[in-house]
Amino acid sequence: MAGASYLGFTQWAVAAEAPAVLKALAIQVSASDFREVIHLGGSFALDANLTWAEATARASDRGLQRLIALLRGRHRLEVAMRHLPLRDTDLAAAGRHVDFYQTWLEHADPEDPYWREVNHSRRLAEVAMPVTLLSGWYDLFLPRQLADYKALRAAGRTVRLTVGPWKHVAAGNMLVGARESLAWFDEHLRGNTPRRPMASVRVYIMGARRWRALPAWPPPAVATSWYLGAGGRLAPQSPSDSPPSRYRYDPADPTPTVGGVVLGRHAGSRDNRQLEARSDVLTFTSAVLDAVLEIIGPVGAALHIRSSLVHTDVFVRLCDVEPGGRSINVCDGIRRVAPGTHRPDPDGILIVSVALWPTAYRFRPGHRLRLQVSSGAHPRVARNVGSGEPLATGTSLRVAQQEVFHDRMHPSAVILPVTAPRTRRHASG
Repeated sequence: MAGASYLGFTQWAVAAEAPAVLKALAIQVSASDFREVIHLGGSFALDANLTWAEATARASDRGLQRLIALLRGRHRLEVAMRHLPLRDTDLAAAGRHVDFYQTWLEHADPEDPYWREVNHSRRLAEVAMPVTLLSGWYDLFLPRQLADYKALRAAGRTVRLTVGPWKHVAAGNMLVGARESLAWFDEHLRGNTPRRPMASVRVYIMGARRWRALPAWPPPAVATSWYLGAGGRLAPQSPSDSPPSRYRYDPADPTPTVGGVVLGRHAGSRDNRQLEARSDVLTFTSAVLDAVLEIIGPVGAALHIRSSLVHTDVFVRLCDVEPGGRSINVCDGIRRVAPGTHRPDPDGILIVSVALWPTAYRFRPGHRLRLQVSSGAHPRVARNVGSGEPLATGTSLRVAQQEVFHDRMHPSAVILPVTAPRTRRHASG
């Protein structure tokens, strides 16, 4: 079996109970568990979910009707994504309610028993056939697909992983996926040993613009904290005492998405300077690097925040600032905060851990690191209305006054998986 996205999910759905006639799987930009894609960081992945709902709603269109729908579709989607309540966004985008989309909105808790039946990650150790996985650094399914690789490897299964500089829908990943799938089947169905065996893991190092072979994922790395500081400083040294940084988040004008992990042509790496000029986006920037800084693996952040509301979001993005000033997004993540999800200290300050997308990136000398902190990435994730109303029906918009602490008692930081960079002579893959 072979296929990408939903067709990859269908492979996982049958893999654990498949008869012996099924000899190999080739899964691209997909995962065994969709929950983390649908309810990203405890929020709702509006862009991906509504785009899929609209696409399936018009799947039966034919001829001119389909062409017209395609031409109008993106504009209608963009208008629909600004609509509230969310339960009517499929109606605005597709002209009718889409059953599965309504069900996803109703089951907003990722731990809801509803999701157990569509979570195939629990049976990965039972998958006997060899599996090749392909993903991209800006793909929707990347974290879960990497977890699938680790689970299969831990179970002693035959598995291979390729991660390129791709978004979810890209010509590059489709072409490479087709080529690698055919090579995989040639080996495991026909028994033809490749003349040049591929590495167990092959990743594209962004910034270095080259492929590298790894023995496993993730490779050895040193978890290194870079601390937020006064005046928008980002440094590997612990912060000194300073007042918190502040911003105001208004869900009536939600902080927008610029590039990153979304569907459509605007996904991937983009210049973030216009986004960073907004008053609801904090930036923390390092000094100019005098040596290569290479990171490969999972990226995380631990921020000390205080909000005027008990319902809010924390969005964190790592960027590469070029010598000319362009700020290019590398990876990001979001975490929804609600009563019971985090325990405040006596001063009402929360420690919010945010898992950013894993990455493989080389920051070159003369560049700088930048960390963005905000409270949204709309429409990648549905705006947090701030009122605590149900996801499907919430319409009451409440403004949040946000504080990010960065002092000796509250050392907010981004944690980077720093690796030893290879020279061009010794690069492989």
